[in-house]
Amino acid sequence: MKILHLDSNHPLMIEELTKLGFDNTEDFSSTKAEVEAYVHEYDGLIIRSRFTIDKAFLDKATHLKFIGRVGAGLENIDVEYAKQKGIKLYNAPEGNRNAVSEHALGMLLSLFNKLRTAHDEVANGQWRREANRGYEVEGKSIGLIGYGNTGKAMARKLSGFDCEVLCYDILENVGDKNAKQVSLAELKSKADVISLHTPQTPETLGMINHEFIDSVAKPFWLINTARGKSVVTADLVHGLQSGKILGAGLDVLEYEKSSFEDMFSRAQQLPEAFQYLMEATNVLLSPHVAGWTFESHIKLAQTIVDKIHIDFKMS
Repeated sequence: MKILHLDSNHPLMIEELTKLGFDNTEDFSSTKAEVEAYVHEYDGLIIRSRFTIDKAFLDKATHLKFIGRVGAGLENIDVEYAKQKGIKLYNAPEGNRNAVSEHALGMLLSLFNKLRTAHDEVANGQWRREANRGYEVEGKSIGLIGYGNTGKAMARKLSGFDCEVLCYDILENVGDKNAKQVSLAELKSKADVISLHTPQTPETLGMINHEFIDSVAKPFWLINTARGKSVVTADLVHGLQSGKILGAGLDVLEYEKSSFEDMFSRAQQLPEAFQYLMEATNVLLSPHVAGWTFESHIKLAQTIVDKIHIDFKMS
């Protein structure tokens, strides 16, 4: 069986698949149209986010048996059409759940303790102790929206902080010893912190908007290490300006390209709302790297290899 790799991954991926008997080809530079011209030769496809695997692409991939997406989400694949064609889909949320949850927790602790402003002030010769008085996680109510791999990993991290952890999910009975499952209304009524751990779906697009923010009972901190388009940035900025949102940690942004690789290469001026986020002292930004650790690089590759091996054992 022949596998085409369209994005670079940890070398372990090729090494392990080769040991299992697969014939691997790497192509990280051809255009989508160029790949479509020869993709019919391949049984498997390994991607991250360089291309959207849409209906037109899948119609050209006439021998495709599986697609491995080295990451948590499948939003760059026409999932329903792939399933209609009998193509198996593999993703790897298990591979970076620990990395994402650690990053989310790090952002929360940094916001609570005003580490961004404290560092900048000390580096500029200012010693302002009272202005940098922080908050403790202990005793707070942390609301997790989405309780799958990363949500559960976040709850495990929080279990040692003596805080209340609530979770909301569209699936029933996913709560556990680390988080109490509640309705979204109850989560909004109690949460001091809201952390997103959801995939990108039609239901989550623009989920954190003006209406959502206003419906949360208390001023709150927002953490988003999930998908940028789940938050309406202009409404987030309004919430920050009004004081309804006390601070935000954002690893993902509404304005990212679908490939997640860059946001600053566009010719047009950056949106005014994003310029506000860059300057706000109660906002932390990172370039979609929550799941991008040295350890997760290996785990993601191994997870995809293991899933392919289970279904396509080679002689």
